[in-house]
Amino acid sequence: MRHHSGQSAKQPKSLKEQYLNVFSYIQRGIVLVWQTNPTLTIALAVLTALAGLTPTAIAYVGKLIVDGVVTASQSGLEADRWIALQWVGLEAFLVVCLAAFQRGLSVTQSLLRAQLGHRVNVMLLEKALDISLTQFEDSEFYDKLTQARRQASMRPLGLVQKTFSLIQNSISIITAAILLWQLSPWAVAILLLAGLPAFAVETKFSGEAFRLFKWRSPESRKQMYLETVLAREDYAKEVKLLGLGPMLLERYKGIFRLVYGEDRNLTIRRGLWGYLLGLLSTAAFYGAYAWVVVEAAWGRQTLGDMTMYLMLFRQGQSAVAASLQSIGGMYEDNLYLSTLYELIETPTEESIGSQITGPDPQDGLRFDDVWFRYPGQKDWALKGINLHLPPGRKLALVGENGSGKTTMIKLLTRLYEPSKGQISLDGLPITEWDQTKLHERIGVIFQDFVRYQFKVGENIGVGDIDHMEDEPRWEDAAERGMATEFIQGMPDKYHTQLGRWFKDGRELSGGQWQKIALSRAFMRTKADILVFDEPTSAMDAEAEAQVFDRVKSLTDEQIAILISHRFSTVRMADEIAVLGNGIIEEHGSHEDLMELDGRYAHLFNLQAAGYQ
Repeated sequence: MRHHSGQSAKQPKSLKEQYLNVFSYIQRGIVLVWQTNPTLTIALAVLTALAGLTPTAIAYVGKLIVDGVVTASQSGLEADRWIALQWVGLEAFLVVCLAAFQRGLSVTQSLLRAQLGHRVNVMLLEKALDISLTQFEDSEFYDKLTQARRQASMRPLGLVQKTFSLIQNSISIITAAILLWQLSPWAVAILLLAGLPAFAVETKFSGEAFRLFKWRSPESRKQMYLETVLAREDYAKEVKLLGLGPMLLERYKGIFRLVYGEDRNLTIRRGLWGYLLGLLSTAAFYGAYAWVVVEAAWGRQTLGDMTMYLMLFRQGQSAVAASLQSIGGMYEDNLYLSTLYELIETPTEESIGSQITGPDPQDGLRFDDVWFRYPGQKDWALKGINLHLPPGRKLALVGENGSGKTTMIKLLTRLYEPSKGQISLDGLPITEWDQTKLHERIGVIFQDFVRYQFKVGENIGVGDIDHMEDEPRWEDAAERGMATEFIQGMPDKYHTQLGRWFKDGRELSGGQWQKIALSRAFMRTKADILVFDEPTSAMDAEAEAQVFDRVKSLTDEQIAILISHRFSTVRMADEIAVLGNGIIEEHGSHEDLMELDGRYAHLFNLQAAGYQ
């Protein structure tokens, strides 16, 4: 857990630039809102202008009412009384209009908020689809994604709302200033300058709030993770059995105490300085109030003028305060929006390949002197891997956890790129293949395959998104994956909901889930390479042997790569590669490796002894 002081040793360049140009995102925010819904954006602009003009009109009509009453009381004429009443009716009409404009603004903003929140979240999810696995696993990038999802989805509309609010209040200030100028230019100066100290405070603390928000992202992510561990069903068994709950909850509370302490200090300082400097605005208002009263008492103004000026001062002061608050809020929104656009504009690792066929389909799959290390790591995960698998060949990869087996699969599927060396398919480097076509050629079951909270058929159908709803293919794939028997015993068969997240969901055993995943791989009928990464770890030895017999019989013309720790099934492969510390230590058939009497033979005999 980290605690951040008030100053950063090294501010990111982008943040420094934002301070120099705090309103750099106003135009982009408005464009984003316009693209979301042009009609509502126009309505927001029109209602904002009308809501800005109406208060000054109400104040002026109020003057006419008071002067009309004074005139009627002095003249005693019925016509003057009716004129005063007409002004009252006009003011009532303006008040009703102002209420309608304000209600319209509220409705428009509410509708835009929902649409814009959805649009921004879609933008973020589209970005998540485009980024590489390397970027996804980068903690700083993930922090940006967390920040954007937590805050920035609402900030574009907030920025536009404050922009229009500033326009609305500016209209009110300008129209009030025109009338106040008749009293004195000093009245206009008092109106405009009284709120500046409070604005300076809000701007300063907005910047501090943003820095806290950026710095605390790792802590916030830890909190989210602890919430997940404490509250999700797939963690509940182990948390309860090991008694982890109190310890995890205390960690969760500790992060809150850290975050709350920073927030508390900022809130107290912000509130205290805002109150003290806000007193200046109050003093200015009441000084102007006294000035207008004295002018009226000495007969230099009518009662209507006094009423109007007092209303204008009060409305103008509120408009100035709201304008300054909008500017401060826009400053803060710009800082937050920088997080969103930093994420959206992060370059993605584009696939440059466009080929859909290779020059030599009989060449199959090759690893040529492939080296790889994970970003930020010094040690090589793979070192000088050389393999050649022609069509129909079956390879088993064995080795300890961390030896590089799954890393090879990630390189084959281009989730990562080799640091050195080359992988080719059908005589063509996989970097030159169109990535969608390459993925069509490969079917993979990862050890940590996803257990989708979908229906049974959909869980199988995701193996080939183009045929996800093809029920006959579900059934064929399930038959190949040996899942038909238990699926037929379910209440709604292929339409049974799986998982516990939704109503009537049914949970499967580990072995049944693995058969679903195996069936998913067989959905990819265009795949020339099938990869099985520990696909039967939750099955007993007999069931695993049946699965691999089935795999071997169904993949005569396909390359199959099997990763397993059970040597009784590994021996069925045409060739076996033993990995250790990122290199291929031994390579050959089961018989060759047993005759070599090396590491493979030792592990095989050790495991065989366990079954005796």
